[in-house]
Amino acid sequence: MRESAPQASQSPTSTDTEEPRLNRRQAAKVRTRQKVLDAARNLFAERGYDAATIRDIAKVAGMSTGAVFANFQDKAELFETVFADEMTGLLNDVRTGAAVEGGVRERLAGALTAGYHRSLEHLPLMQAMIARSWFQPEVVDQRSRAFVKPIIEAIIEVLQGGIREGELRQDLDMPVLGRMVWDVFISNFRYAAYDGWGIEELTPHIRKQIDLILASQLSRQ
Repeated sequence: MRESAPQASQSPTSTDTEEPRLNRRQAAKVRTRQKVLDAARNLFAERGYDAATIRDIAKVAGMSTGAVFANFQDKAELFETVFADEMTGLLNDVRTGAAVEGGVRERLAGALTAGYHRSLEHLPLMQAMIARSWFQPEVVDQRSRAFVKPIIEAIIEVLQGGIREGELRQDLDMPVLGRMVWDVFISNFRYAAYDGWGIEELTPHIRKQIDLILASQLSRQ
């Protein structure tokens, strides 16, 4: 087999490292897809899943229903994409909120309160996400769990910081505890939806819940 002659190693140029530029057609397709996503997100946030139709989404986006279906197979796929984007934004807010000064309680409370600040602005969207999680095919549920997983991992990172600082026990079951904190966070949206709770009510409530969850996990040193 013929071998190529050895060449001197070269440092990467800007051409090597830059993302390839899109042509006009590709750029137009990206813009169209984003318009559809923005319109869908706004309508899901305003009306929830069932009341937001493809026809309405297309109208808000300023295009035909055919253009919507050219980018997404159906409303379920469109909603799943919005869900993925929302979980990415929530992850960023949780990480930012966890960067406060203080112990593990303060960092957890900061993380979850930041999540509430974000999600309460479009509560019907969060309600739709929670409701849809009970009525979707298993393969979709697995993808949804994958979108949520990084947020739970961010919560676990805060808990691990509590272990390193000697606040929490060394033998904690991190996956279980991280999931428990996430489940409590999600469950409180019921109070926002049905009892009219805002951030003023949710903040002290989640702090009390964190205290109860961590009470049996404190280091005995």
